[in-house]
Amino acid sequence: MGKPGTHRINLRKNRSVRRRRGDITRAVDNDPEGGAHLASSERISGKGELTRKRTITAHTLQGSGADETAAGPITAGTWRGRVLEVHGLQSYVQASDGSLVRCTTRRLLRTLSTDQRHPVVAGDWVNVRSGGRDAAEQAAPTDAAIQSIEPRHTSLCRSSRHRRHTIVANVDQAIIVGSAAQPHLKPGLIDRFIMAAESSGIRPIICINKVDLVDPASLVPLAGVYARMGYPVVLCSVQTGMGIERLRGELSGRVTAIVGQSGVGKSSILNGLEPGLALTVATVSRDNDKGRHTTTTARLIPHSLGGFFVDTPGVRQFQLWQIVAAEVPASFRDLRPIANHCRFPDCTHSHEADCAVKHAVADGLLDTRRWESCCHLAANLDTDREDDSE
Repeated sequence: MGKPGTHRINLRKNRSVRRRRGDITRAVDNDPEGGAHLASSERISGKGELTRKRTITAHTLQGSGADETAAGPITAGTWRGRVLEVHGLQSYVQASDGSLVRCTTRRLLRTLSTDQRHPVVAGDWVNVRSGGRDAAEQAAPTDAAIQSIEPRHTSLCRSSRHRRHTIVANVDQAIIVGSAAQPHLKPGLIDRFIMAAESSGIRPIICINKVDLVDPASLVPLAGVYARMGYPVVLCSVQTGMGIERLRGELSGRVTAIVGQSGVGKSSILNGLEPGLALTVATVSRDNDKGRHTTTTARLIPHSLGGFFVDTPGVRQFQLWQIVAAEVPASFRDLRPIANHCRFPDCTHSHEADCAVKHAVADGLLDTRRWESCCHLAANLDTDREDDSE
């Protein structure tokens, strides 16, 4: 942890209530002499009640890539814990002794003018100030407040209405779950998760669930494409137990997020990996072949192998955060070395002449679906809602 320093931060515009009286003109008209004490002019300085900035003392973590400043000072009387679950303004933080404490978030953190939807997410390391202790159980604080948030080493984010929605923070790897059927497999959505994970330094693991509903041989070409790029690929079925032991071997001592669209069986896989969890599961809707939301918030769950699961809510759209179209080809491992031989350095691999990527597709050296996924993703980055049919 680096030395503390002062930082000038912005606050949201609606942070404070309106201070100016709206009836001053009417009051002066009714009683001209009564308004003699009112100021004829007003100057809004940087230290008045109407200011939207504030100077705080915060620590910075040297060498971190994102969210370098931990808003708020780390002072005496606080303790360090990890956020396991967030429900609105209430967060459940695990202390060093293993106890679970329900915390609020200090007002300064809630009113910072940032691009985030919520300042605290599951996986955050935070500093908490306790307000009191229960007489019956002296080791458990009864009320506490999160004072500061430590810089995040990794974070899995998506864009939501032009704001950053951080799904989970400080994870080592992400198991990206897709289903072979019910709902149908979406390779394009898997590609988006891979890009979001790799851009933050999170190790992706591809898991295709419900292989008992199809012929497993039909999934070999797609699995081979990801395997050739160096991604671990697991074909599994919760019903038959296929692939569960392979997944269990990837979990030891790591914080692993389970992500994917709704209905692919994320909670069912966790129940298979750790018997006794008894997470709520539901069947896929018969009307639209889409999953039902049984998991409503990301939650860290300790497991017997010395790490954590992160059960995350299912998504139906996953819009990438702060990735421009020109960066998309470089995020595809199989396209990256081929793109260096294109005629134009800014080749989009869609319509240009002498494009090495298109030549590789025509010669069978590059999977056609991966090239189409790259072009589709680059063309739709500027839209708020991705094509749900991919």
